[in-house]
Amino acid sequence: MIGICLIFSGKSFSQSPQAIQDIGLFLEDATYFSEKYITPATDVAVYQASSSWMTSPKKRKLFDVTLSLHSNLFFVPKRDRSFEIKNADFSFFTIENNTSATVATALGNDNQYYLVGQIDGNQVRIETPKGVNQETIYYPYLQGSISLWKGFEVIAKYSTKVKLKRGDYQVYGFGLKHNLSQYFKTLEAKKIHLAGLVAYSKEEISFGFLDTNTSYGNLGINKLTGEVNTWQFQLSASKEWKKFELMTSIITNQSDFKYYLSGPKGEIEKTIPVQYVLNEKLKDIYKSKFNALGEIAGRYQISKFYIQTSIAFGKFVNSNLSVQYEF
Repeated sequence: MIGICLIFSGKSFSQSPQAIQDIGLFLEDATYFSEKYITPATDVAVYQASSSWMTSPKKRKLFDVTLSLHSNLFFVPKRDRSFEIKNADFSFFTIENNTSATVATALGNDNQYYLVGQIDGNQVRIETPKGVNQETIYYPYLQGSISLWKGFEVIAKYSTKVKLKRGDYQVYGFGLKHNLSQYFKTLEAKKIHLAGLVAYSKEEISFGFLDTNTSYGNLGINKLTGEVNTWQFQLSASKEWKKFELMTSIITNQSDFKYYLSGPKGEIEKTIPVQYVLNEKLKDIYKSKFNALGEIAGRYQISKFYIQTSIAFGKFVNSNLSVQYEF
């Protein structure tokens, strides 16, 4: 597999058979470590992007517009901040001065160990990457909606690239809501509202990764990115009491996860196309996941402004606070 990738990369590679074998083992280990390191963060990204799509299930007047500023806060569970590695897990690396270690995921702390190996007799020594070292992850984003005919409403959300302590996060997407309670006049008379939502979002999350200088030059694997494409289906119900509205939702989503190196290429690329080959290897850990979660939200009106808080819960817990203005 490694040899085929080297041929189709368009690069010349004239190193010894031992070097080729060593690099193949190195890339296998890097792929294994990549999955363990970044998967908890991309799983979290799904929950962050799933929250607060629907501000209210009720039907609005034609061409009503709502703009809102959201503040998302995610509580990082301890179980997803670290993982165990052992020398037996690796084909190329060994843990320096240890047979096993607890290392940080992308959501973890600053604890680091050295992984060592050899390419054709030349030592490769890499420090394990740090995590964001945050118990809570916060990011703001903008959301807007416009109501259309027959109870439909188009929704869009967007965040600029948010800087974490040791990474970046960005989300954007769009959705289509349809009011269902308009077909049940008895519900509307009691100020009970029902709506369904279909939404798509894309999340990108990047972290500093494994990097070091070798006898072949810098490796160029210093930034690992996870890309998550999610389709969400949501059913929501709410009840109004004067200026207050309480909403509950059932959410399901299907997410496709991709991973790739996104940093600048290293000097080693003059000899060995490491970034290209490892990106090909990372395709082995692409995956799809189904999630089901619940959400509870409360919304209070102050003139044309609304303040809303929500909690989404399932495998993780995600909170959201927003200020909305209706035109």
